[in-house]
Amino acid sequence: MKKIEAIIKPFKMDDVREALSEAGISGLTVTEVKGFGRQKGHTELYRGAEYKVDFLPKVKIEIVVTDDQVDRSIEAIRNAAKTGKIGDGKIFVYEVERAIRIRTGEENDEAI
Repeated sequence: MKKIEAIIKPFKMDDVREALSEAGISGLTVTEVKGFGRQKGHTELYRGAEYKVDFLPKVKIEIVVTDDQVDRSIEAIRNAAKTGKIGDGKIFVYEVERAIRIRTGEENDEAI
């Protein structure tokens, strides 16, 4: 099993959710986060005063999938989240040692 974390632009969330659903992924966790990478924030104008926004709003998606779903999930996220501009985000893949469904006690692949 693998845990996939994707940091994406907020307006791409619905596209990514639909793409994952079409790829057979049934559950995900979404968190609103802030951060920056090479984008390094930007400047905005408010009531005539210019100020710098260091941390940009992003969305973090977390899914746990079986090993055979990893590549399909990554492709779904990449294709749906890509705008071709700086700040599209990142995808991270981690090994998951064990998963347990609390309600039934099912473990590992059966739990996800």
